[in-house]
Amino acid sequence: MKDPHDVILRPVISEKSYSLIDQNKYTFIVDPRASKTEIRQAVEQIFNVRVTGVNTLKVRRKPKRQGWTRGHTPQRKKAVVTLAVGDSIEFFEGPLGSNR
Repeated sequence: MKDPHDVILRPVISEKSYSLIDQNKYTFIVDPRASKTEIRQAVEQIFNVRVTGVNTLKVRRKPKRQGWTRGHTPQRKKAVVTLAVGDSIEFFEGPLGSNR
C-alpha cells in the first residue's frame, strides 16, 4: 500500500475550491497514477474523516509563451473529495476559509 502522503500532494487553494467547501467538497492535487480508492483511503487516514465520494480530473498541459521562449504548464491530476455530513477538514478552515 502506498503512503497516504505520496498520494495526496497538496490542497488546491482557489476561489472555486473554497466555494465548494460549503457543499462539503475539498479539492486536492494528487499523484497522476492514484486511483479513486487510493485517494479515498489516503484522505481518510490523513484527516480522520469519512469520504462519501471522489471525483477526479486530469488537467492537461497548456502551451505558454513569453517573448521568444516557449514552454508549457505542468500536467496534473485533481481530486474533488466529498465528505460525510458533519465532517470537515480544519486545514481549509484557517484564516482564508474564515473570511468567506
